[in-house]
Amino acid sequence: MNRRHLLRLTAALALGSGLAACGREASGASVLKVGSQKGGTKALVLASGVLDGAPYRVEWSEFPAAQHLLEALGAGAVDLGAVGDAPFLFAFAGGAKIKAVQAARASGGGSSTAILVRGDSQLRAAADLKGKRVATGRGSIGHFLLLKVLEREGLKPADVELVFLSPGDAKAAFSSGAIDAWVTWGSYVALAQQHDRARVLADGKGLLSGYGFDIASERAIAGKRAELEDFLKRLAAAKRWVGDHRDEYAKVLAKETGLDLAIATYTVANTRGEPVPIDQTVIDEERRVLEVFQAAGAITGKPDLANAFDPSFNAAVTPA
Repeated sequence: MNRRHLLRLTAALALGSGLAACGREASGASVLKVGSQKGGTKALVLASGVLDGAPYRVEWSEFPAAQHLLEALGAGAVDLGAVGDAPFLFAFAGGAKIKAVQAARASGGGSSTAILVRGDSQLRAAADLKGKRVATGRGSIGHFLLLKVLEREGLKPADVELVFLSPGDAKAAFSSGAIDAWVTWGSYVALAQQHDRARVLADGKGLLSGYGFDIASERAIAGKRAELEDFLKRLAAAKRWVGDHRDEYAKVLAKETGLDLAIATYTVANTRGEPVPIDQTVIDEERRVLEVFQAAGAITGKPDLANAFDPSFNAAVTPA
């Protein structure tokens, strides 16, 4: 890890400093270090209360985006964290010692990931992106969606000026007009529509797998298997709990993130993940995602996806 990445990782980890740990405080209790994107796993666990009585302590660190969480996983700074499939594959292909240990398939049919333009934009169709400045995160689900939309329109990645920015920087660039389009996801879509009168030029319906994964470091799998198994079982229960408690979860999400309740409600409705086993169907779908990045030259080499997934935790997905 170079100095720039280390500094960025340190800054991201600082977001987690001072966060209260959940689970039973007991002398000598083991510790599971869990990373959460803001408004992600931590908010879900707090809302559902699934960690009550856990025989270990959970230490939370919050990150602004999947890339930072994955860097922390690769560095051993956290044991577990949830990300979308595209950033996970990007990190694995880059050599990170991580594995997917639980899968979930999101509701919403891909509509919560979208290519946005400002309300006053002259762009009316995805084909109009040719020659325009488009921002998203490198290796993100937005990056993947852009590649798929360009392919559908008969365009190549080189036909647009692709600018890789963090969500915060991309939002600022979008608001100021420094970019022509922004490919983003979840609450960022609703925020842009509310604050910038953004329009959806194209979304992920029919183009995205919908899979997200809980990712563990190889070190944690080897050294904290019992804690991981228990946590994943509780987390799967929390994801199912949301199905009948969307309003309750949205209130906690709004409190944890500072989002308006309406935006939090939109996020819950469109991004809730249903736990599913890691099986050959999942792996085959992720191979297709990987091939899109490879065809665009975004991922080089041929990583062995058989080593990216650990289905031995599948029992945690099955309801008790």
